Amino acid sequence: MDLQLKNKVIIVTGGAKGIGEGIVKVLAKEGAIPVVIGRNGADNLKCVHAIEAEGGKASHVIAELMDPAECEKAVQQVVEKYGRIDGLVNNAGVNDGVGLESGNYERFIASLHKNVVHYYLMAHFALPELKKSKGAILNITSKTADTGQGNTSAYAAANGGRNALTREWAVELLKYGIRVNAIVVAECWTPLYENWIKTLPDPQGKLKEIEAKIPLGSRMTTSEEIANTAAFLLSERSSHTTGQLVYVDGGYVHLDRALANA
Repeated sequence: MDLQLKNKVIIVTGGAKGIGEGIVKVLAKEGAIPVVIGRNGADNLKCVHAIEAEGGKASHVIAELMDPAECEKAVQQVVEKYGRIDGLVNNAGVNDGVGLESGNYERFIASLHKNVVHYYLMAHFALPELKKSKGAILNITSKTADTGQGNTSAYAAANGGRNALTREWAVELLKYGIRVNAIVVAECWTPLYENWIKTLPDPQGKLKEIEAKIPLGSRMTTSEEIANTAAFLLSERSSHTTGQLVYVDGGYVHLDRALANA
């Protein structure tokens, strides 16, 4: 299926690694021009060069997304370079373990800035161009807003906010023809996930335990599977889909886990 994304300029925050990188690569394969926005220029360039090596188009902007001024500047740089923005993927963030017992005010607020405030800022600053293009916004969110996880109050709150903003923006932007959706991620294999697993006493044992609870195939979701759904939701092929929280998780959140390995 042609997703009609050729030459569409799509911002992807945190697009240099993990789920973001997967989205950037799929978009490039579909002929879009993804723009990676992140604080690490070397990581950004590595991702861009990999895409260019395969004949795709991409670029990047270095920005610290916790700084509102840098969010605005990043959007301005994209507009100056391409003259348009056709889509925004809010993806950057980290499960930073700011819990109720283990955290404090400063860490909690910093985590919200790291995980949800820049979602608002990027959408706010990109909105004038998205109005012109009747573009799409996609928010990447986490199961923690639905299931809880323990010892991650700030991240769970941020993801609840991401989900609520998805619905709120979908309503507010109806009049402009801008669609807003979210992909909810559960157990997805990324470099960050791998690093976390390695910190545990029995990494392989824990991984097998987690995989056994994923109903569809008893395996982790891949970043490419997230990315394939992302590309569809950003495209005109999903032209009447808005305000949706789409779970790409092998049934992890909603299906009875007794079904796993059945």
